[in-house]
Amino acid sequence: MAAASMLLLVATLVVSHGVDAFDPNPLQDFCVADTESEVHVNGVPCKDPATVVPEDFFFAGADKPGGTASRRYGYSSLPVRIPGLNTLGVSHARVDVAPGGIFPPHYHPRASETALVLEGSSVYFGFLDSGNRLFAKVLRKGDVFAVPQGLVHFLLNNGTAPAVLYATLSSQNPGMVLLADALFAPATPLPEELLARTLLTDRRTVEEIRANFERRSLLSGFLMAGPGGVSHAS
Repeated sequence: MAAASMLLLVATLVVSHGVDAFDPNPLQDFCVADTESEVHVNGVPCKDPATVVPEDFFFAGADKPGGTASRRYGYSSLPVRIPGLNTLGVSHARVDVAPGGIFPPHYHPRASETALVLEGSSVYFGFLDSGNRLFAKVLRKGDVFAVPQGLVHFLLNNGTAPAVLYATLSSQNPGMVLLADALFAPATPLPEELLARTLLTDRRTVEEIRANFERRSLLSGFLMAGPGGVSHAS
């Protein structure tokens, strides 16, 4: 009995140690991204704290559209890169959506998202949970909507004027998977028979959709990397 109790205690200590050994929190006040470093780590190396300046915690230009734009979908995305947020598990972007434009169904595998509507009167924003239930609202200026990590979400600007949103994501590198591109983009040539059977259609329809993707270029660039990182365009 004593031996069994001791074994249980040891097992508990081992499990507890394994949990405590993982510390996702910063170990210093800040770790400003050193974008010129040639060291490859899971993130961006830190600058020498003695060289850190106020500009490392500052970004100018979020008051205007910018970044990369999708001509197909009618949106642009401007990553708000602040080197001082390196290792803090957060990233930001300004998103502009033309009247009638969309940010198509996509998900961020490593982040939840909170979006604040800066401008817009009829922004249909929502997500699907793992049971395919739809959670969506029509948002207006000043509204905020949250999307849990890894769930498919989208937005449609039903208004007559451009919509502007400020998105905050809970990862320095949230990643983004556009569902339509994952299925049909030339860079990911899934077998047509697989797509036809998955979508309950025929191969000819799949060929036509894929041809549309081949004819039109798409640049997304939505926060594929955090402070000092490189945007990914698909």
